[in-house]
Amino acid sequence: MRYLHTMVRISDVDASLHFYCELLGLEVAKTIENKKGRFTIYFLSTPSDRAHYEETRSPALELTHNWDPEEYETGRSFGHLAYRVDEIYELCQRLMDAGVTINRPPRDGNMAFVRSPDGISIELLQEGGPKAIAEPWASMPNSGSW
Repeated sequence: MRYLHTMVRISDVDASLHFYCELLGLEVAKTIENKKGRFTIYFLSTPSDRAHYEETRSPALELTHNWDPEEYETGRSFGHLAYRVDEIYELCQRLMDAGVTINRPPRDGNMAFVRSPDGISIELLQEGGPKAIAEPWASMPNSGSW
């Protein structure tokens, strides 16, 4: 057995692709449009996983956009997606500058949580272990839930 992907339903393609690709740095590896089923699927991979994705079609994040509007609720049974990042402080600053709320700031120099445009909780972990504790992160309070 091997892990393939996690599927997340999205309501706004542009906002979701901006968040996941432009802000987080994932890449669209494959797109499937199904006119009969009235949906489009976007498979995203990290740049470091891209070559592996091309060979095996995994690992990936699958964003599914159903063309007919629906309201989605996220249950408590789903926790979060997690990504290891090169520079947690720089990424969190870029996200904040783009209007993304940092729900759990990287006060410890290691871990932060944000939410996608559809409310999916995303954990960000510093590659190689914690960075030195720094402001404004060290004194920034939590906001909302993750």
